[in-house]
Amino acid sequence: MGTAEQIRTVLDGRWGEVRQQVRTELDPADFAPPRDLLPMDEHRQRTLDAVLRLAGTTDFARNGLTREQGGTDDHGASVTAFEMLGHADLSVFVKAGVQFGLFGGAIAGLGTQRHWDAYLPGMADGSLLGCFAMTETGHGSDVQSLLTTATYLPESDELEIHSPSLAARKDYIGGAARDARLAAVFAQLVVDGEQHGVHCVLVPIRDGDGTVRPGVTVGDCGAKMGLRGVDNGRLSFDHVRVPRHNLLNRYGTIDDDGRYHSPIESASRRFFTMLGTLVRGRISVAGGAGAATRTALTLAITYAEHRTQFHVPSGEREVHLLDYRAHQAKLLPRLARSYALMLAQNALVEQMHRIATGEEDGEDAQRELEARAAGIKALTTEHATQTIQVCREACGGAGYLSVNRFADLKADTDVFTTFEGDNTVLLQLVAKGMLTSYSDAFHELDTRGAFFFGARQVTEAVIERTVGGSIIQRLISGSPGRDGDAALADRGGQLDLFEDREKHLLETLAMRLRRAGDDGADSFAIFNDAQPHLLLAARAHVERVVLEAFVAAVDATPPGEARELLDTVCDLYALSTIAQDRAWFVEHGRLSAQQSKDLLGAVDQRCAQLRPHAQTLVDAFAIPMAWRETELLEDLGDVS
Repeated sequence: MGTAEQIRTVLDGRWGEVRQQVRTELDPADFAPPRDLLPMDEHRQRTLDAVLRLAGTTDFARNGLTREQGGTDDHGASVTAFEMLGHADLSVFVKAGVQFGLFGGAIAGLGTQRHWDAYLPGMADGSLLGCFAMTETGHGSDVQSLLTTATYLPESDELEIHSPSLAARKDYIGGAARDARLAAVFAQLVVDGEQHGVHCVLVPIRDGDGTVRPGVTVGDCGAKMGLRGVDNGRLSFDHVRVPRHNLLNRYGTIDDDGRYHSPIESASRRFFTMLGTLVRGRISVAGGAGAATRTALTLAITYAEHRTQFHVPSGEREVHLLDYRAHQAKLLPRLARSYALMLAQNALVEQMHRIATGEEDGEDAQRELEARAAGIKALTTEHATQTIQVCREACGGAGYLSVNRFADLKADTDVFTTFEGDNTVLLQLVAKGMLTSYSDAFHELDTRGAFFFGARQVTEAVIERTVGGSIIQRLISGSPGRDGDAALADRGGQLDLFEDREKHLLETLAMRLRRAGDDGADSFAIFNDAQPHLLLAARAHVERVVLEAFVAAVDATPPGEARELLDTVCDLYALSTIAQDRAWFVEHGRLSAQQSKDLLGAVDQRCAQLRPHAQTLVDAFAIPMAWRETELLEDLGDVS
């Protein structure tokens, strides 16, 4: 087994067989990106046909369902397979995600047996096409404040779905414009005049022949920046009535006497529990964004290995682009970050699978999963947007040609930074989760205990190493210390810097908020003023988790060339991440001015070490040739 193949097995992770199945069994004619710009309706039909082929020939949908729901209970396999679609036509990735992940996930996660029996078979085989109608024109990230209502009518035993204003219109809904027949509609549930918060109701929006149902207004969002094969639409409801049993009632039900019941008394806690069941969509978006980024890096690095520019002074040969240090600095730290994020994604999918199958349970485990999913989604989609642009530029005019994929990769993934949660909002969610854990740890102590325990010890209790905990602790304990000459070159020293930054930001954030509260400021003003601090703390936390996942993966790799190469890539990720934030480390006394200067040299040195292996590192992604066929190497000219 060659080095690239050995690294591939590490990157492929627990569900490597699923990745190989997707690589070998999906027909490129159906799933590779279209070579030419298609008319919008033709692209939508091509996308629908591909999703229906997935439904008819794979277990993508069934793997995401429990056996009780008619599935295989292999949730990790399902998410991994969808991630692989991110290398292909991203319209298919999103359309399949809406059908099987969002629409199907709402029924599976929020419904009960009657809903599973009635709707999941059709959802899985594609005979029942659906959409997920949550976002409204007036409320996107603030789902708890949605305006659409679902009012129970006891005289007819029905729910009446209504959009009271333009702001209540369901917007950007994938599948709504053309194909969906049934919508999972999120609305404020009203029973006997009392509002019980957001619930999900299944609402037919079209008849079997495609005719829009009475009371339903459907709009087409039309052409978009990207994802041209996804029929995004708008939905409004004018007193549309559906049977009471269309309420997905796992967490809140209306009994035969017309009374509302819920196993969760708190409306706020009930709402967040409902949303927690839908976390898989956020994980899948991160996976798809990561796959698209790896495709861009494969194209750009392969191009840089072949494209020459200018002669050496002797005139004997032209220089390959990747031999230039500036070109290495553009691409190789981003390649290292893609490795790190992929391995963190793998660990996240494993955690999701354990919780979905009951191997790991409890409210704390679910909260941790949601926070990690939010953070990794934010960093991975941000990385995709930035890196695909850099890869386009690294290919010059060739990168500007549509046939070479960068245009579609850029346009199709751009929305991922706000899709399934705006990244800024998600990072705030991560930070608030950190603060909650900090507060819980602090309040477990009495006043005297808190005084002697101190903020630093509280933070120690909050920092949880969920991936490779014993390995990480061993490395940090054996590190030379922050002031040592070898601190930056030592893995334990790198881990210590990442962890120390997170601890400091969390401690100072908690103290800042506490002081503001003591001064009598209102809660909105307190958090608004501290928002930049919140975001820094969240980013530091996620980057620490990502590094720990990388370190654990390297530790599990058998000794040999593949492990040594992965160790250098891990080095580059750690050092380049510290370098990006070196002003903070210097300002807070974590690095000396000389160490900060040396850091940049160390990043350049790792890039130079990896330059001979760059092609091996992208070959390890094992992206099928049919999914990266371009003219990059056929025409090395420039359009300018």
